[in-house]
Amino acid sequence: MRPPYTSDFSLPVSPYVVWFTGLPAAGKTTMAQALHQLLQQQGRAATLLDGDRLRQGISANLGFSAADRSEAVRRAACVAQLLLEAGQWVLVAQIAPQASDRALARDLIGSRKFVEVFCDTPLNVCEQRDPKGLYKKARAGEIRELTGLDAVYEPPLRPDVHLLTGQEDLDGCLKRLIDFFGIRQ
Repeated sequence: MRPPYTSDFSLPVSPYVVWFTGLPAAGKTTMAQALHQLLQQQGRAATLLDGDRLRQGISANLGFSAADRSEAVRRAACVAQLLLEAGQWVLVAQIAPQASDRALARDLIGSRKFVEVFCDTPLNVCEQRDPKGLYKKARAGEIRELTGLDAVYEPPLRPDVHLLTGQEDLDGCLKRLIDFFGIRQ
């Protein structure tokens, strides 16, 4: 993995929960990893909570019903809140398809410490990327309820940061994310 956007900037000392949402293959984990690397370069305590990894651990008992997806988001938000209270930046890369679930996460964490980042990539671009083969499997009928195809994704109406991850490169998106925190050269 090549190093992401780097600069002489310094991110705020006070940590945040940065919640990356978007369709499968929209760039959530890639963006979260890039920000995580930058935070580590600056000596900041940071944890990356990836939705796929959470599904293997604390949410392994959940399926993909609307109720189970909501519970997965609630659990991620609770873990994020605990880590934030311990003084860590928390980067959550999770689809969180329902706007109401993301609102609950914001309420649990506190709106002043919650940053919603919409990784906005058109469905056709996500399907072209498809690093896990999910879209291909869904189109072949091997999996059901894939968000964006046969399960609803409600895009944020007013995300704190709106990244066009289908058009802009990683460095450009990361710079815009950093700029959100008020960092100047």
